[in-house]
Amino acid sequence: MLDRKEIKEILPHREPFLLLDQVSELEPGKRARGLYYVDPGASWFAGHFPNYPVFPGVLQIEALAQLGAVAILCQEEMAGKLALFAGLDEVKFRRQVRPGETLELEVEIIKARKSFGLGQGRGAVSGEPAFQGLLKFALAEGGRR
Repeated sequence: MLDRKEIKEILPHREPFLLLDQVSELEPGKRARGLYYVDPGASWFAGHFPNYPVFPGVLQIEALAQLGAVAILCQEEMAGKLALFAGLDEVKFRRQVRPGETLELEVEIIKARKSFGLGQGRGAVSGEPAFQGLLKFALAEGGRR
């Protein structure tokens, strides 16, 4: 299990854009499960939406991508790399994610090469599906480690 401090040793993301609190399961290069607590005090809720706060879907996908990046970048041969979005496919949102909820994330790496990969992932709240999608990523030099 990895906490935020250990996640920061793998990912270059920092507050306020680190959207992963914990990695609860990790099979390097293959799959990961993690959690993100949706803080009611987060700045984006002031505008999304003022009278009906909803965790933005694009940030839900970003949280999943960060989990996928941990699964890839925790491998020794990936030290110093940076995982970047290359595309999204088949993304579907099933329910709204609200402030104070915990997003349960799961990603499986379908394909990973030296510079490109695919991951299939999903998010849920209390076991209820929130979203799913296929993430495409590119690996570049310039990450932290």
